[in-house]
Amino acid sequence: MSRIPRIVILGAGYGGIVTAIRLQKELNYNEADVTLVNKHDYHYITTHLHMPAAGTDNPENARVNILRLIDEFKIDFVKSTVTQIRPQEKKVLLEEGALSYDYLVVGLGGEPETFGIPGMKEYALSIRSINSVRFIREHIEYQFARFKREPNRKDYLTFIVGGAGFTGIEFVGELADRIPPLCKEFDVDPSLVKIYNIEAAPTALPGFDPELVEYAMNVLRNKGVTFRISTAIKECTPDGVILATGEQLKAATVVWTGGVRGNHMLDEAGFETMRGRIKVDAKLRAPGYDNVYVLGDCSIVMNPEGRPYPPTAQISMQQAGVCAHNLVASIRGERLKDFEYKSKGTVASLGRGEAIGIVGTRKIKGSVAAVMKKVIDVRYLYTIGGLPLVLRKGRF
Repeated sequence: MSRIPRIVILGAGYGGIVTAIRLQKELNYNEADVTLVNKHDYHYITTHLHMPAAGTDNPENARVNILRLIDEFKIDFVKSTVTQIRPQEKKVLLEEGALSYDYLVVGLGGEPETFGIPGMKEYALSIRSINSVRFIREHIEYQFARFKREPNRKDYLTFIVGGAGFTGIEFVGELADRIPPLCKEFDVDPSLVKIYNIEAAPTALPGFDPELVEYAMNVLRNKGVTFRISTAIKECTPDGVILATGEQLKAATVVWTGGVRGNHMLDEAGFETMRGRIKVDAKLRAPGYDNVYVLGDCSIVMNPEGRPYPPTAQISMQQAGVCAHNLVASIRGERLKDFEYKSKGTVASLGRGEAIGIVGTRKIKGSVAAVMKKVIDVRYLYTIGGLPLVLRKGRF
C-alpha cells in the first residue's frame, strides 16, 4: 500500500488560506495529508489593516479564526512559528518540532523593505500584522496625551508616512479622518496637527491612472495631508526623518510603507531570490524544486512586458487557485496548469466615503469607488468563509 502524500502549507495569509480551502474542497478523504502552519490561530485581512492602524476601526474586524475556515477532518492546523526551511531534506523546522513534506507551499508573507535607509528599521513603525496595527493605533493616541503634558512639543502632533503606494495612501486617508475626533477628545487645536506623505517616486500611487491619482491627492490635501513627492528619505532618526535635500522633519511618529521584500527564510534556505522573493516558474514552483510552490509576497511573477507584478491580495488569491489545482493534479498524475494573472480591477480607499479605482477599463472615484471597495471586501469574505462570515464581518 502506497503512502499518502504530505502537503505542508506555510502561512495562512491570502495565498496559504485560499490554497488550504481549495484543497479541502478538491481532495478526497485520504488522498493527501494536508497541514497548515501559522504562528497565529487567525487569518488577518491585510488590505483592511490601514483602518485599525489609524484607529478608524477595531482590529478584531480584520481577523478571522482559522478553525472557522478549514475542515479539521481534511486540514491539520499547527499553530507554530517556522524557523527554517530545508528543501534538500524536504523538511520544515518549527519552534516546536519539525514537519516532513512531499509538497511544500510557501506563503509566509513579506517583510518591510527599507532599501538600506539608516534608522528606518529601528525607528519607523510598519503596518504588518494585527499586533503592529494595535501598537500604531495606541502610539498615535499617546502622542496627543503627551502633547497635553508638553504643549511646546509640536513634533508629538506631526505624523510622517513614508511611501505613497497603496498602503501609504490608504493609511493617510484613514489617519486624516481620525485626527478630528482625537483633537476633540484631547482638546487639541487641529491646525497644530501635521500629516506628511513622502514619496521618492515622481508621483503618488506609481503606475496608477494619473487622472485618478490627481483626484486622490486633492481629496487627501483637503483632509490636511501634505505631500512631498519626488523626495527621498535619507535617514530615519528618533526625532523624525532627514530628507535627501538635507531638510529635517521632526516627528514623534514615522510609519514606513515604502516597500515589501520576501521572507528572510527563503534566502537562508538557499533558494535563488531577488529581494528575498523567488521568481517562480509558470506552474508557481521554485526553480530546481518541482515540489515547492511559492505564493504571494514570497514570489515574483512577471507580466507580459517582463516586469514583476506588484504583490497584491488579488494576485495571491489567483495563485492559490492554480497552486491547489497543480497539487491535486500532481497527486493524481494529471496535467498541471500555468498561472496567468487576470486583473479584476483595483480600488484604493481614501478614507470615509472616498476611493478611486479601475474596474475593467472604467475609472471610478468618490462614493461609487468606496462602495466598490466594500463589495471587494465582502466578496473576499464570501470566498473564504461563505455567507456566515459575510454576515459576521461584512459591515466593513
